[in-house]
Amino acid sequence: MKTAIMQPYFFPYIGYFQLIVESDIFVLFDDVKYIHRGWINRNRVLKPNEGWQYIGVPLEKHSSYSLIKDIKIHPTSDWRTKVISQLEHYKKKAPYYKETKRLVEEILKSYKGNSIVDLNKHIIISILDYLGIKKEVLVSSQCSFDYSDVSGAGDWALSITQQLNGHQYINPIAGKDLFDALKYESSGVKLKFLSTDSISYNQKREFEPSLSIVDVLMFNNKEQVLDLLTKYNIEGKV
Repeated sequence: MKTAIMQPYFFPYIGYFQLIVESDIFVLFDDVKYIHRGWINRNRVLKPNEGWQYIGVPLEKHSSYSLIKDIKIHPTSDWRTKVISQLEHYKKKAPYYKETKRLVEEILKSYKGNSIVDLNKHIIISILDYLGIKKEVLVSSQCSFDYSDVSGAGDWALSITQQLNGHQYINPIAGKDLFDALKYESSGVKLKFLSTDSISYNQKREFEPSLSIVDVLMFNNKEQVLDLLTKYNIEGKV
């Protein structure tokens, strides 16, 4: 069984979904400190004319030591309407604007809670369902994992994978230096790294890479998105 572990991102980029596709169990890792200006409550889409802009969720005030699992959505801001309004300009150029806008609206309006983790899980699972992808998605803080054997940054994934009875762990290639391959190998877990191919599609202007999955869905139909999700390589010992 193959596992992949990432912090719960808001409408993640396509490489995030490639990790989900490649894994059998995908774990949303929320047992660590929330990092300000990361990807937990925001992501990037196109601006109307050039460049990109953030779409995001306002959060309640919290300590700089707060864990991701404890972060709450601000209750008074009409952020859903703002997110949708920031996507309106896609109508002029994006062939799948209507379907994608409807999907985003349904996802945001159907979530009534105040947990950023639960919102992001809802977003991720809803997009997987839309694409016809069936995967098991877990939240680490809801699994009662024992982290007593964790001594360094690269050990979290090993500990979780072992507790899930996994035999292989997959991580984005950018985090390769965090991991001790020999430690994984001696523990019976194969360590693999996913490298996303150079992906581009027609945005009807100069291409902006690595945007939210929302942008991918705006310019590609389901079959094209599923094809883009296969554009990666796996590195590591067999």
